[in-house]
Amino acid sequence: MREINQAYIDGKLITPHGTQLSPLFNPATEELIGQVRLADETDALAAVAAAKRAFTSWSKTGKEERIALLNRLSDSLAERLDDLKAAMVEEYGAVASIVEGLVPLTPQMFADAARLLETYEFEKPQGSSTVIMTPVGVAVVITPWNLSTVFIAQKVSAAIAAGATVVVKPSELSALQTQVMIEAFEAAEVPPGVINVITGRGNVIGDVLTTHPDVAKVGFTGSTGVGQRIMRNAAENFKRLTLELGGKGPTILLDDADLPTAVPAALTSGFLNNGQTCFAGTRILAPRTRLDEVLQAIEAAMPGFQAGDPRDPATGVGPVVSQTQFDTVQRYIRIGLEEGAQLLTGGEGRPEGLDKGWFVKPTVFTGVTNQMRVAREEIFGPVLVVIPFGDDDEAVSIANDSPFGLQAHVFSSDAERAQRVARQVEAGTVLINRIFSDRTVPFGGVKMSGIGREHDQYGLEAYLEPRSITA
Repeated sequence: MREINQAYIDGKLITPHGTQLSPLFNPATEELIGQVRLADETDALAAVAAAKRAFTSWSKTGKEERIALLNRLSDSLAERLDDLKAAMVEEYGAVASIVEGLVPLTPQMFADAARLLETYEFEKPQGSSTVIMTPVGVAVVITPWNLSTVFIAQKVSAAIAAGATVVVKPSELSALQTQVMIEAFEAAEVPPGVINVITGRGNVIGDVLTTHPDVAKVGFTGSTGVGQRIMRNAAENFKRLTLELGGKGPTILLDDADLPTAVPAALTSGFLNNGQTCFAGTRILAPRTRLDEVLQAIEAAMPGFQAGDPRDPATGVGPVVSQTQFDTVQRYIRIGLEEGAQLLTGGEGRPEGLDKGWFVKPTVFTGVTNQMRVAREEIFGPVLVVIPFGDDDEAVSIANDSPFGLQAHVFSSDAERAQRVARQVEAGTVLINRIFSDRTVPFGGVKMSGIGREHDQYGLEAYLEPRSITA
């Protein structure tokens, strides 16, 4: 059994002051695979103090020094890719398509930030004035267990490029991934205090970090409920915020969509990361005139999304992360049935042949209205709903009738029509005939899906404050 008992503060691997231990399970087997020693308030205060000390010098560095560090971090993480992939499979059951397709983004985020810095101008003349982009200060980065290393890299790379210093609080459920990350940080010779990493519970150290007067910025990816709490905490001294929260993404299949292509893509989006992705397309909006065709296409494509051992390259959907999440998803499946939705595929219980592990049957509901809870609330598991619509206007109306607005999809054979529909959808990102976004464009949500944007220049400037000097 693995013992994860290190934090990374002020450039050193240390044993946390906190003594509470949190168990780590393999969700595919339910076996106890380790435990992590959690940081406490003393550790949180020490991490913020280290970041504050380091900010004095790091904020004054030029592009060359920041680019050098970003490239060292990229190289160091690239050397640990196999370890990161193995940790994701063991720790939350990520399938091959995720570990092979998305984990390499971890070092790439740092390389991208380094390239961005080469041409980014921190001083911009404007009339008789000069606008100076200055680092925001100490930034706290709070990340979830799903795609943990990518989210850490995304936020930390932007902060480092901006000249800010960072305290990272990852989820205690991603401790194996976090351990690989901090070892890579140490190997990259990060200046003391520039990056600090402490693993702990949100109700213990999260509130300490998000209310601390020396913290100027919070970047968070996670649930809408926790985002609301962070926003309340940050209001005390007007911290800058980037909150990337929940979603209930619509996938609009217009009546001219190429269903043999569009339906498997829609299912890939909805079941991505075992259904545990905030930007998943979990509401499939189908034209009423082709509803039967859509349902037949879904049934035909489902063999490609069978649940099973995440180590098997043929597996399409792995387990959910914990017993608690398994119970939550099962409850939502029951709610859907109680609300009058019908099962096209899936349902309650484990998939056939899987008597261990927190596996959920990949589930698709039909007979769903947009007012049902399974169509309005984020389930965070492999559960999708199909909602029929009449014309394009009704499709847009259903898509927008949601408290969320993170990412949406539109599938059509008519480029002009797809653009017209996409421009009416209320979401931070709308993808046309594709399921993965472009990381050079801003990413973030509207409504209850959050505030602020990440990626490229937009993510960098989230960690900068513009100041104007007028002669």
